Amino acid sequence: MDPDNDLQAAVDRLMDGLTSDLERLAAIPSVAFPGFPAGPVQEAHDLLVGLLREVGVERIERIDLPDTAPVIFGEIPPPTPDAPTVLLYSHYDVQPPGDESLWRSPPFEPTPVEEAGGGGLRARGIADDKSNVIAHLGMLRVFGGRPPVGVKIVFEGQEEYGSPFDGYPPTDAERFACDAMVIADLGNLRPGTPTLTTGLRGAAEVTVEVRTLQEPRHSGEFGGAAPDALLVLLKALATLHDVHGDVAVDGLRREQWTGTSYTEDEFRDLAGVTDDLPLLGSGTLGERLWSGPAITVIGIDAPTVDGAASAVVPYARAKLNLRFHPKQDPVEAQELLVRHLRALKPFGVPLTVTPGDTGPGYEASTGGPAYRAARTALKEAWGTEASYVATGGSIPLVNGLAQAAPDAEVLLFGAQDSMCNLHAPNERVLFSELRATVVAMCAFVREYAADFKGAGS
Repeated sequence: MDPDNDLQAAVDRLMDGLTSDLERLAAIPSVAFPGFPAGPVQEAHDLLVGLLREVGVERIERIDLPDTAPVIFGEIPPPTPDAPTVLLYSHYDVQPPGDESLWRSPPFEPTPVEEAGGGGLRARGIADDKSNVIAHLGMLRVFGGRPPVGVKIVFEGQEEYGSPFDGYPPTDAERFACDAMVIADLGNLRPGTPTLTTGLRGAAEVTVEVRTLQEPRHSGEFGGAAPDALLVLLKALATLHDVHGDVAVDGLRREQWTGTSYTEDEFRDLAGVTDDLPLLGSGTLGERLWSGPAITVIGIDAPTVDGAASAVVPYARAKLNLRFHPKQDPVEAQELLVRHLRALKPFGVPLTVTPGDTGPGYEASTGGPAYRAARTALKEAWGTEASYVATGGSIPLVNGLAQAAPDAEVLLFGAQDSMCNLHAPNERVLFSELRATVVAMCAFVREYAADFKGAGS
């Protein structure tokens, strides 16, 4: 097959096979969480190894690390000494299905959905991230297993739960050395809008505790003077945001967002915020979601309402999730929150503040030949100029790969879209997005190979 003659037609001829393979892969409940069987994860691994062999990938290895599912590593050497090497990443594990009563069809029975753009399929993990695994395979099929660039393939098996693989690439840098990498674990801002994600917010966790009494005391006899641990905690938490809902912790970085963002109506629909409620914070949505901080109380320990006694609460605890600017140091960001809380003594009561896990953000450099090729490729695939967005979520492995190949350009795009219900019931992928992603990946390696050679790299 010669994709140079008509790339779009070449992809169209392969779409039936690609969607069939996507259905096979999505039917496997490859949940790599504790308490779930390991067999389906291995089954998905084996299916992908077979598909890679069928497309002509001769060097396929298995990376086994403690307490994690196997990582598939494949390699196709560059066709010529002056051709670049591109690393392709995605993952074959999925989130648990959650409450299956909320699904319109069984989560591991891929089911057709009717939406604009020719429909799609519904299943757990079909967008995040099995569609992108198949898009990588689609690119290789279009070129008959011999693309115009060298290829390194990394298909992870335990991304959703997290694993030691996040920090592994810098310890084996030669294996992951490349000129550019396509991290296909994201997608478009909305269907039909080609999108390059250029920033990932970092994340940190902090726990804050209050203990005031040895045990509960009658609220009628002691309330009003005995220090209430829950009131102390709530007063402390209330200092984290100002009257507008913006984060009020000094030093956390916030900058104007200059890329594309959701409309307010889109965001309300995605977040499930009704029109009668305000959105928190001030400034653009891009600032609030991507280039500024967010602090969320993700858990609180206190007496339940149904079992509450008329007593002063002696102990309360909250867990906070901090998201911060892609370029802010994670230890610094966490320490700023810890310092803010430790400086407080609500009603004169000290707080016990414990830092938890941190994860760095990432901001891509967008001025190199890979980004030039990507912008051309996405426009060819979707028919319009690519937009830049960021995401409040984090992909820890991106930093590990970037450390292993510090000079490589990092591109984040794929077949998902923001309306695909990833991690939620009724996750779906659109055939139009899958097709365009395959076209984009093919056009990217074609353009990048030409630009790379033309620049004499």
